[in-house]
Order: sequence, then structure tokens, then C-alpha cells
Amino acid sequence: MSGPVIAAGRRHSVGLRADGTVVAAGTGTSGECRVEDWAEVVAVAAGNVHPAPNTGRSHSVGLRADGRVLATGWNGDGQCDVASWRDVTVVAAGWRRTLGLVADGTVRAAGRRHEGACDVGRWREVVGLACGDWHSVGVRADGTAVAVGNNRRGQCAVDSWRDVTAVAAGYLHTVGLGADGRVSAVGERSAGACDVGGWRDVVAVAAGSYHTVGVTAAGRVLAVGGNDAGQCEVAGWRAIVAVAAGSAHTLGLRADGTVVAAGDNAYGQCDVADWPAIRSPH
Repeated sequence: MSGPVIAAGRRHSVGLRADGTVVAAGTGTSGECRVEDWAEVVAVAAGNVHPAPNTGRSHSVGLRADGRVLATGWNGDGQCDVASWRDVTVVAAGWRRTLGLVADGTVRAAGRRHEGACDVGRWREVVGLACGDWHSVGVRADGTAVAVGNNRRGQCAVDSWRDVTAVAAGYLHTVGLGADGRVSAVGERSAGACDVGGWRDVVAVAAGSYHTVGVTAAGRVLAVGGNDAGQCEVAGWRAIVAVAAGSAHTLGLRADGTVVAAGDNAYGQCDVADWPAIRSPH
């Protein structure tokens, strides 16, 4: 059981400490930062990457070592109603939505159903998950990908992907990491978030609202897409082992457990320099 150890939402950031507790930075107006009592957590997720001003409310999700799921924050669509879930191995959070991958390869969903992003009941043999705003993406054991939800920019057109090891999803785009270290992307192209065709030796990817981030095997960070708040100004980062992308900010986890941030800090979501050591993602 493993998963993200750092996560970024619209106005907050979440980190998994080495001792299994969780730390958060940013606004807590909806309770999304109330994670101080969480323990025995092995992965975290943060919902709501939508950039619109009226969607600032969000939620945070934690996966426990016993396969149970914790959630705190805005629950207007039932996205935090996950207390009954069991045997979960991976969690993902999007706009008004939470997904949980069960040990048998099926997927559970809680939250907003209007766009079809929670229609994951027929998925089988899934090994990885990602939530965009209005769509959900899964990686199957055979390296293919599946997607449901809003497809108005072609962000669900992943049927042709092969040898995929991980996926990430933003507002209107989807990113897939191949076993060969190359990256594919589909969806809205106007902001440049899909301009990943030249990336090589990538070992991890993340997607914000309008930007895409990748970590190379050498610990360097790549970023393309919207940079209005400086969220793509990560070229100087070194020894990075994991990344997370929110609406307009980016987090990077160094090998020594410290976290760096770039981009929008209007709500303190980038105030992560004093976080205690974050758990290694491996």
C-alpha cells in the first residue's frame, strides 16, 4: 500500500510525516487543514484544483495503514463520506469527489456525480488513480488507461495509451507516464499543459489546473503550462523525489524530507519550509 506523500489543493497543501501523522498549510475555512489528529497514515490527497474564485472550498483525504480512509473539509457533495470504506490501497481527490482503489482492483467513489466522474463501478484490475476536476482516470494492471467524466476537451481520450505506469489529471487535461520514462497528454492545449512530448527519463508526474509537472530520474523538475503565479518556476530545484500540483502552486519533496514550493501563496499554501521531515514516497 503506497501513494502520494504530498498533495496540493486549491488553497492548501498536505504532507505525510515520517511518523505517519499529517501536516497542512494554507486556508482552513472548510476544515481541510484539520489533520492534526490523523495517525498511521500512508498516503494523502487533496481535493479541488478548480481555479474559479467561488470554488475555494476543498477537502483532504488520508489513507491509513489498515486500509481505512480519513477525510476532512467541505462535504457538500458527500465527498468526505468515506468512513465505511475498507481494504483501500490508493486514494485520489478531485473537485467535490474522492476515489478509493480497493485491494481487489475495483474502485469506489464518493461525491459529485453530475459529470459522470464517479462512474467507476465497472472498472476492474485497476492499479492507479487520478482525479481531475470533472473526470477520473485509472491505470489498469496491463498498462492501459481508462477515464470517465467530462470529455469536452478530449481529456478522457486515453484508450490508445499503452505501458502506462501512472496518471495525473488537471482541470481539462490528463497526463500519462510511460514505462519508458516518456510522457503523454490529452485535453485542453491552449495553456501548454500538454506540451510534454519532449520529456524523457521521467519517474513521476503531477497535474495542476493548467500546468503539468514531472520529476526526472536525476531529481530535476520539469514544468509546462500556465505560469501566471510562478508555479512552473521549478528549474532550479534539485534532488526532488516527488511533486504535487494544485490550482496554481507546485510542491516538491527533496530526498532529505524537506519540501519546496512555487506559485500562488495567497492563502499560505506554499508555507511548507518548516514542515517536519516528510516520508519518502518509496
